[in-house]
Amino acid sequence: MFAVPHIVSPSVHNVNMAREFDEIRTRLLGISEELTDLTISRLQDSIDAGGNELPVDERRLTKARRAVDKAAFLLQEPNRDEQW
Repeated sequence: MFAVPHIVSPSVHNVNMAREFDEIRTRLLGISEELTDLTISRLQDSIDAGGNELPVDERRLTKARRAVDKAAFLLQEPNRDEQW
């Protein structure tokens, strides 16, 4: 006997993919907030310690947050009016 493949309509597939992307995007936005909070905390610790320079890891945290923000942006549902 041959197994009949389950065929999913393109619209159902697109809805499921959009939902998956939205879930990942939500988690990425949460990570971005955590990175922002950590950066602010490190900056505050440096100020409290009388430091005159940025913490060593501030730049790395900022780059990581920007990368996460970019990933979240890329996963957002495209506006149908916009052309890629």
